[in-house]
Amino acid sequence: MELLKRKIDTYLLDWKNNPKRKPLIVKGARQVGKTESIRAFGKANYESVIEINFVLQKKFRAIFDNGYEVETIIKNISLLEPSWRFIPYKTLIFFDELQKCPDCATSLKSFCQDGRYDVICSGSLMGIYYEEIESNAVGFKEDFEMHSMDFEEFLWAKGYQPEQIEDMYHHMTALQPFSQLELDTMTDIFRDYMSLGGMPEVVKMYIDNGHFEGTLELQRQLLKDYEEDITKYAKHTDKAKILAVYSHISTFLAKENKKYQISKIAKGARNREYIGAVEWLKEAGVINVCYCLSNVELPLKGNYETDYYKIYYHDTGLLIASLDEEAQEDLRANKNFGTYKGAIYENVVGEMLRKSGYEQLYFYKHESPSLEMDFFVRDADTLVPIEVKAKDGATASLNNLIKWNSYPDVKYGIKLGYKNIGWNGQFYTFPYFLAFLLKRFLKTNIVNYPTVSESQF
Repeated sequence: MELLKRKIDTYLLDWKNNPKRKPLIVKGARQVGKTESIRAFGKANYESVIEINFVLQKKFRAIFDNGYEVETIIKNISLLEPSWRFIPYKTLIFFDELQKCPDCATSLKSFCQDGRYDVICSGSLMGIYYEEIESNAVGFKEDFEMHSMDFEEFLWAKGYQPEQIEDMYHHMTALQPFSQLELDTMTDIFRDYMSLGGMPEVVKMYIDNGHFEGTLELQRQLLKDYEEDITKYAKHTDKAKILAVYSHISTFLAKENKKYQISKIAKGARNREYIGAVEWLKEAGVINVCYCLSNVELPLKGNYETDYYKIYYHDTGLLIASLDEEAQEDLRANKNFGTYKGAIYENVVGEMLRKSGYEQLYFYKHESPSLEMDFFVRDADTLVPIEVKAKDGATASLNNLIKWNSYPDVKYGIKLGYKNIGWNGQFYTFPYFLAFLLKRFLKTNIVNYPTVSESQF
């Protein structure tokens, strides 16, 4: 079975080629492809691969009972599996499902100092153990956060080459509109990506079969698996709260302002009592939380209201799979993504921003004067508003943020929609499918582009 190309593949090779590499922990939501990618990397790059799954092979949880020295651990593993070969400097030890054996993290210091064996750990890390793992391994590990497939990886799966994606980026930097053929083709592929999401098993089924049949059932099973994992890994006192938060995500995204309101999910529920539940889901990689800025100004860090936020699915395909049957038929048959109050577009843009490296998402809403913006990012010295348009319409808030003297940190903005590339002297327009390139684009020094006619927009 041919494996899907993933960005972690390049990261793992760079990690192996670094002479100062430390044991690596690959974290992320369940079923985003961690195990498959690490296993394939090991097979291609090491003479010997020792793979231990602490869920399926419970006996190995005892290998740390006699201490954390490398020799002791190797001896205990060999007692349980005498046929495994530990070849110094040519062996990868892969500890999978780390959340079931947090003691393993304590051994990373010894492996790091010993240096004879490369070590990669992975697991669901559903929030409950990661703080313990983090404290046990501080200074002696590296971390990599893996997500479901982003749009670039989806394009790879469809057969597109890196040079074709680089050409898309060139269009952005040169402000060169796409041809109608380019725009229509990429828009159609992006709509498929929104319907499917980036969970590797779903994408693989779609690529292999050439159609959507069976993908919705698979997505719904993934949603059930996540609920089961919450029940399995959450502390007993938190399970009901975490499940309540998780099960109401699409309910609030369907509302006009999309604000997540704890008071509406259970009688007498208070936000402070559910902060831990939201953080748990966020740390597990299951949701993306977007906080309302306190003030439209830099810096972003700490400048937000902790009790005013939106919650998005980490994978838009799972959002769509959570909707009712009628919405499913409309979306898949008519590609009518704009009917869900813009939530699907917001979800996918938030997802693409997170996957491209933005650690935290921010939005803004103010009643008087009326001002609302879907997302904020930044370049080196500027706060950049991003407006996500489900349907073509006015951009009053975007224009006002740029024009009004009250917001000196805002110099220009970005509008995403079913639009071609353009610049009107105040904001850029980009088609949705380019959102995965925005972070790279904003690292470029963008100044002195000629103003073009507003009619282009």
